[in-house]
Amino acid sequence: MARLMKYYKETVVPEMMKKFSYKNVYQVPKFEKIVVNMGVGEGITNPKDVEDAAAELGMITGQKPLITRSKKAISNFKLRRNLAIGAKVTLRGKIMYEFYDRLVNVAIPRIRDFRGVPRKSFDGRGNYTLGVTDQIIFPEIDLDKVKRTQGMDITIVTSGKTDKEAEGLLELMGMPFKGKE
Repeated sequence: MARLMKYYKETVVPEMMKKFSYKNVYQVPKFEKIVVNMGVGEGITNPKDVEDAAAELGMITGQKPLITRSKKAISNFKLRRNLAIGAKVTLRGKIMYEFYDRLVNVAIPRIRDFRGVPRKSFDGRGNYTLGVTDQIIFPEIDLDKVKRTQGMDITIVTSGKTDKEAEGLLELMGMPFKGKE
């Protein structure tokens, strides 16, 4: 069992039941999935960049990424239909908890001048999206092999009905938010 999954069951669930006065354990919000997405703007002119980004995303998440393709052509961006423009990974179960543990305890503290993640990034349905500007904050990435720095979006999908429930869950799971509520 993942360390964070055990922590969730033993500590977070009772704390959330007390905080939000749930009557049943199954009402407590939990992580459903984490989606990591890398959009590669240079992929239009250089398809090798998409492959490099996908390889790095695979190293970071421990799962093979899906290459995302453009749905329609946009002439102003020199974009043709069905062109590789990014990569994404959907994490669930044990791998999801392991990734979240590495994200919160190893990667986020390595961000330069870090003061906390914003509380405003909730979508209204209990999901949180975090934008990371460099992939080099993850220790799995070898700095000598990085050709260009690449950002990514990390979306944490929870079963929480409201943003307050999801924020409480993430806070108890160790997410370093800016300031107080």
